[in-house]
Amino acid sequence: MATIEELKVKSEEKMTNAIKALRSELASIRTGRATPSLLDRIKVDYYGAPTPVNQLANVTVPEPRLIVIQPWDKNLLKPIEKAIMTSDLGINPNNDGSVIRLNLPLLTEERRKELARMVGKKGEASRVEIRNIRRDFNDAVKKALKAKEITEDDAKDATDVSQKLTDKFMKQLEEVLAKKEKEVMSV
Repeated sequence: MATIEELKVKSEEKMTNAIKALRSELASIRTGRATPSLLDRIKVDYYGAPTPVNQLANVTVPEPRLIVIQPWDKNLLKPIEKAIMTSDLGINPNNDGSVIRLNLPLLTEERRKELARMVGKKGEASRVEIRNIRRDFNDAVKKALKAKEITEDDAKDATDVSQKLTDKFMKQLEEVLAKKEKEVMSV
């Protein structure tokens, strides 16, 4: 059985990773501003391997609502364009033969609400993940108590530690979600 401190460290690490994963997922949700991270989930078939756009091209944001993609290999213009069109971004790329321009239209109120719901769903999935980590921690404590490896006082203290850890990360998660929802809903 791992010590209570080891369980705490492992759980804290898992919860930190859950928050990081949420942040990266939320970064790919489109707001009113253009960011290169919008293209993070878009993969292009490059010699049989799905490759992220940012590894095949220079991605810049010269204006708040414009993304310019300049592939290092001109033969990749069409595959990149196709990957963007088949993605869930909802943007039509403009290919001028040397670069691809993505003009981000203003989001409608309906689309903003839809994106806010998507943020909420991703947040709920992360909440569940953090609660599952807490449950695993508490189960390990119960198992150790049953096997008489720790005292009841130690088990109570460990459960308190687990709850404090969960509360800390839930607060972080709520802050991340509130910030993203504000970003999505602002015009």
